[in-house]
Order: sequence, then structure tokens, then C-alpha cells
Amino acid sequence: MSSYLSLSYFDLALASIFLLINGLISIAFKLGLAKKLLIVSVRMVVQLLLVGLLLTWIFAVSSPWLTALIAVAMGLFAGREIWARQERKIAGIWGFGIGTSAMMFAGMFVALIALNTQIQPDPWWSPRFALPLFGMILGNTMTGVSLALDTLTSTLVRERPAVEARLLLGMTRWQAMAPFTRAGLRSGFMPIINAMAAMGIVALPGMMTGQILSGVAPQEAVKYQILVMFLIGGATGLGVIGATFGATMRLTDERHRLRLDRLRREEPKSTSPG
Repeated sequence: MSSYLSLSYFDLALASIFLLINGLISIAFKLGLAKKLLIVSVRMVVQLLLVGLLLTWIFAVSSPWLTALIAVAMGLFAGREIWARQERKIAGIWGFGIGTSAMMFAGMFVALIALNTQIQPDPWWSPRFALPLFGMILGNTMTGVSLALDTLTSTLVRERPAVEARLLLGMTRWQAMAPFTRAGLRSGFMPIINAMAAMGIVALPGMMTGQILSGVAPQEAVKYQILVMFLIGGATGLGVIGATFGATMRLTDERHRLRLDRLRREEPKSTSPG
């Protein structure tokens, strides 16, 4: 028999004591993290409460167009996070577009296949299933794509002489860029590889834990978690590959030249006192 554990706001406040302890430790050791912990904690609570209200309304309306609109909005916000995490940003709309388009294509492609084959809700676009699934896929793909792009651009700036030397020796842009493209791909793949390696033995994932706490049989919860991890891994791989090769093409040209001038110029830091 399934059971549902209801939490009170007092329970949540009690759990927040652990973060308060972290804040006190930060103050004691002068880490400078207490204010950040407070801000991100409040931000998280506000965002989740608002999301809870929004999802309640969306589930009640159950419109395919509204579901699609919310999915696109999620993708655009995730794309902005990818762009913001780059130390060396590609200039112009390309800086936002490459990572966002690769991530959204991979996430939507994998989610649509899963909804129409393995999960099969009725209707297939049901927001109760589509949005949480897309959100899990999107969040992990976002991390992989942002790491891949950041590694690629930072490595190219640091190793510019090596890339240009390879081009001068007659290599094509793909041959000259190959070691650095591989570095970006490896960096993007590492989070999902590490997550899958530790799954079950080191960590019990949130989705599976939530299902077990709500009364779902552990074996059934495990099957859903395996499905989700396969979907996340597949989408992350597609997104990382698309973004890395897209950035490689943007930072070179058809004449086989390195085009680091297409990276955004960094604003000079002020050296004036105060």
C-alpha cells in the first residue's frame, strides 16, 4: 500500500538549520560565503514555491501549447546559464545560440522519444510527465554543454600558438583543432560519467528516493531511475557533441584560420583604488 509523506513548513525550517550551521562556520573561518548561502537559499525557496504554484496551474489547464511554451522558456533560461558560465564567451548571438540550440535539440529529441515509447502518458504531451522529464534532462545537459564550451574556448586561447603552428604546417582546421575539440568533449562528458559511476553505490538519486518515500516499490523506482539516467546520458552526449563542433566551426573559418577574434572582448578591470 502506497503512502504519502506530507511535510510541514516547520519541517522545512528545521532542515534549514544545517545551512545555518554552514553559515556560522563560514563566518568563523572568514570564508566569505555566509551572505551567498543566505541569498541562494532564499532564492531557491522562492523559485521552488513559485514553480509549485505554476505547475499546479499548468497541470490543471493541461494544454499542449502551454506545455510547449514552458518547455521553450526552460530551455532559454538554461541557455542563458550556459552563456553566463563561460569565462571566454563567443561574441554576438552565436555565444548564446550555439550552446542553447545544441542543448534544446538534444533535450527535446530525447524527451519526445521517451514520452512516445517508454513512458507513454495519455496524452503523450501531458505536462505532469513531460515537464519534469524535460527538466531533468535539460539540467544535466546544460552542465555538460557549459563545461565543454568553457574548456574549448579557454584551451584555444591558452594554446593559440600551437593551433596556428599546426595550421601553418598544412593541417585542415579539423585536424589542427582535434586535440582541443577532444578536450572539450571529455570535459563535457565527465559529469554524467561520474554521476553514472557513483549511482546506487555512493548516491541514491533524488527521483528514486522520492518515489520510494511516496510508496513506490524499490524495484519499480530503480527501473525508472535507470531509464532517466540513460535518457540524461544520451541527451548530454548529443548536446556536448553539437555544441563543441558548433563552437569549433565558429572559431575557425573555411580558409582554415583560427578566429579567436570571434570571442567576446573582455572588459578591462579597473585598477583605481576603491
